[in-house]
Amino acid sequence: MKRKLLVPLLIILACAFGFTQEVTWHTDMKKASEIAIQERKPVLMFFTGSDWCGWCKRLQKEVFQTQDFERWANNNVVLMELDFPRRTPQDQSVKVQNYQLQQIFKVSGYPTVFFVNPEKKSDGRMNLNSLGRTGYVRGGAQEWLAVANNFIKK
Repeated sequence: MKRKLLVPLLIILACAFGFTQEVTWHTDMKKASEIAIQERKPVLMFFTGSDWCGWCKRLQKEVFQTQDFERWANNNVVLMELDFPRRTPQDQSVKVQNYQLQQIFKVSGYPTVFFVNPEKKSDGRMNLNSLGRTGYVRGGAQEWLAVANNFIKK
């Protein structure tokens, strides 16, 4: 009898707390751009120093790790993390790619978030059309998402 009650109870609890949709942070710009083109979404490029930047950690905690952001991101953007760690090992190809994008977008501080529309040219090259940039926004997820929506709704 107890077993018959356990399964429905677990289903009810899962529904009550909602099924969290995992977000995927890409580290390969080519792959993220291809997905964005296919899904007709912009790319959110998050320039961060994951293991040393306090404001980056704060942005992640207050915004990127919330259910509001996860729902919004799954519906609106393809996520791309461009990390510049000091202590965490990183593949050399990722380091080179991140450095090149940092130079292209003239990123000088962290966190910096760019919204771009990728466009594949006839010669196979990728063009990243900037929609705007932001960083940490006071007020939590809702305030940050309001700023982000101004860029992607243009």
